[in-house]
Amino acid sequence: MELAANLLPTDPTCTDPMVVNCVAYSADGRRLRDITVEEISDVLETPDEWVWVGVREPSEDLLDKLREEFGLHELAVEDAHNAHQRPKIEVYGDSLFIVAHTAQVVAGKIAFGETHVFMGKRYIVTVRHGASLSYATARRGCEQSQEMLALGPSYSLYAVLDFIVDNVFPIVREFREELQELEDEVFEETFKRETIRRLYVLKKELVTLRLAIAPLQDILNQLIRQYPGLIRDEVRPYFRDVYDHAARINESTDTMREMLTAALSVNLALVTVAQGEVVKRLAGWAALLAAPTLLASWYGMNFHHMPELDQPWAYPAMISVTAGICGVLYWLLRRAGWL
Repeated sequence: MELAANLLPTDPTCTDPMVVNCVAYSADGRRLRDITVEEISDVLETPDEWVWVGVREPSEDLLDKLREEFGLHELAVEDAHNAHQRPKIEVYGDSLFIVAHTAQVVAGKIAFGETHVFMGKRYIVTVRHGASLSYATARRGCEQSQEMLALGPSYSLYAVLDFIVDNVFPIVREFREELQELEDEVFEETFKRETIRRLYVLKKELVTLRLAIAPLQDILNQLIRQYPGLIRDEVRPYFRDVYDHAARINESTDTMREMLTAALSVNLALVTVAQGEVVKRLAGWAALLAAPTLLASWYGMNFHHMPELDQPWAYPAMISVTAGICGVLYWLLRRAGWL
């Protein structure tokens, strides 16, 4: 399902396959028309219109074209081209540049990507790199609420960030279910090396997920309190809601990481206890076999003067004494829990 969503058809008006959508909207939130990248500057000359552009894995030429059309800062464009940026928010004149990490389950494994967002008073541009679902769903949701879309690019920014955070919840649920399965395996009697490996991989992915979500809280906190010229006051409560969702994910990942650490410690303790039990049993059987071995070695020395050696009942008596000693030792060791 995730991969299918990533292959949504691009905007038919755009000749560049890297451009997913390029749409002009009116100030009252109505979708006006699909436009080409070359028409962006013409639309921005109209005071009551704004633009929402979405691109995926753009080339350097496409980013340069967007920089010319929107007047983007060259440093921000350079960061958007290099897809290995830390999550951050930066101000360039009258525009914001935001980097957010995204997460997606691909072929049963979690994959991470990046979304770079340029937002001005009358435009928003999303640049996707790596594993990330298409924002067409978020865009359609905005278009269905004309009253909210009338709040402009700041509401579109909320929709994108909310979409990014909400897509992490299914991953967290999958992690929680896998953790429950691993906890059940930890307490099984048989030791499984694969369980330890899965615990380690899960903890590694949780740490990576936390590194992606935790910085987003700071970004959202700034959007809630700052940038009065770019963020509408009516949109700030929506950013606060996304912040709460990110905080929930962050707390969940922290809790699961602690549980994974505990599970690893418990698994190690159980393995140590199991090894101790094996050693106790081996030591018990060794002690049990020591008595007949000692007696047999005495009577195997081929001396002439051994106790009761010439008596006809000596051999049965020796067998009986040995069996009696072994029986007493077995009872004592069994009572002590060594056998």
